[in-house]
Amino acid sequence: MSDSSGKLKLGALVALVVGSMIGGGIFSLPQNMAASAGVGAVLIGWAITAVGMLTLAFVFQTLANRKPDLDGGVYAYAKAGFGDYMGFSSAWGYWISAWLGNVGYFVLLFSTLGYFFPIFGEGNTPAAIIGASVLLWAVHFLVLRGIKEAAFINLVTTVAKVVPLLLFALICLFAFKLDIFTADIWAVGTPELGSVMNQVRNMMLVTVWVFIGIEGASIFSSRAEKRSDVGKATVIGFVTVLLFLVLVNVLSLGIMTQPELAKLQNPSMAAVLEHVVGHWGAVLISVGLIISLLGALLSWVLLCAEIMFAAAKDHTMPEFLRRENANQVPANALWLTNAMVQIFLVITLFSSSTYLSLIYLATSMILVPYLWSAAYAFLLALRSETYEQALAERQKDLVIGGIALLYAVWLLYAGGVKYLLLSALLYAPGAILFAKAKREVGQPVFTNVEKLIFAAVVIGALVAAFGLYDGFLTL
Repeated sequence: MSDSSGKLKLGALVALVVGSMIGGGIFSLPQNMAASAGVGAVLIGWAITAVGMLTLAFVFQTLANRKPDLDGGVYAYAKAGFGDYMGFSSAWGYWISAWLGNVGYFVLLFSTLGYFFPIFGEGNTPAAIIGASVLLWAVHFLVLRGIKEAAFINLVTTVAKVVPLLLFALICLFAFKLDIFTADIWAVGTPELGSVMNQVRNMMLVTVWVFIGIEGASIFSSRAEKRSDVGKATVIGFVTVLLFLVLVNVLSLGIMTQPELAKLQNPSMAAVLEHVVGHWGAVLISVGLIISLLGALLSWVLLCAEIMFAAAKDHTMPEFLRRENANQVPANALWLTNAMVQIFLVITLFSSSTYLSLIYLATSMILVPYLWSAAYAFLLALRSETYEQALAERQKDLVIGGIALLYAVWLLYAGGVKYLLLSALLYAPGAILFAKAKREVGQPVFTNVEKLIFAAVVIGALVAAFGLYDGFLTL
């Protein structure tokens, strides 16, 4: 999939986008969606999400083409548009979000294996944590052998995980019953879901969790064979995943009713297929999920190391994160990342309930880098920067950037104050690494504006710390 110089071709980049977006989320989608919304709200929510996320995909495509000198995607755009500290915070937030997500993947993987081997339970028994730790370091040493090789294995697992999804869609297409689908479109029979607007807001938060990874290709822009492939891979990957998500979600609603789906255990896709074809359906989906999670783990381990490495290359992160091994893999960034995953795996052993909250927290940490990327694309079009000869394109990109920015702000609002405060708690300590990186190049740590921003982050972190201690905030 890659040429002799180790550069990634279009197929490998698309696989990175699809591979990092299709993790475990899609396999739990029927239950997750039914628990928060009825059929009508689900359709409205998907329409809004499709437009919002598509504009974000276009933002990444536009920025990849208009700013070919910026490597490392989300982080580089925040830095170019809003200064070093914002760039650092974007990389830091993205990195934390990515490895926290990996902790969640390990728990989900072993709870799926628990379907076949009860010793793994819900994925947080001692046996599951030992298994997850062994797997973590196996992936670690695989990636140390080379990014190109790991990207090829990711391509294979991406193809393998798409097969059960295709089979699910085909079987459910024939089993779909319109009368079940239209029975209670606005979920009038389930008042606990609240108003349609409320349902849309709740279900849209679930959709963000399943779309994280859309920026996968832009993070690897410096390793792409052709720069133009980065934007193409983002849009192709997005459209493919969107189709799968909508099919899985909508077809399930025509096989079982919304209250039935809401009660299913996850991975709920397994139960839906079992409902249609019997036991082998559940086995097929469980195997698909296991392959899918292994592939997603690999994608995200690659993304974690790459974002720290890209930020260290231009002195936004400390020097030691820039070291590559003989296979051109950012080894120190990889060790730091997987050490954090290991620590948190041990923590899930003692506090079972925090795992899902950590996933929500991870997602709220990624919304900030998304917001800066959309804001940067909007700024470029607003200032006519790089649009000197392309006025028609500028109008179009101004609209797209504006919609993406509104969508990103709306997501922060939908996530709620609680997760913003908790993410401040994770953002604040990052300043230690930022200060170290600045000292290494002999520059003052903060500009005057950045001092104000950092002060706001510290205040947010203190409120969150007190909230956790006092009990008015919980994980």
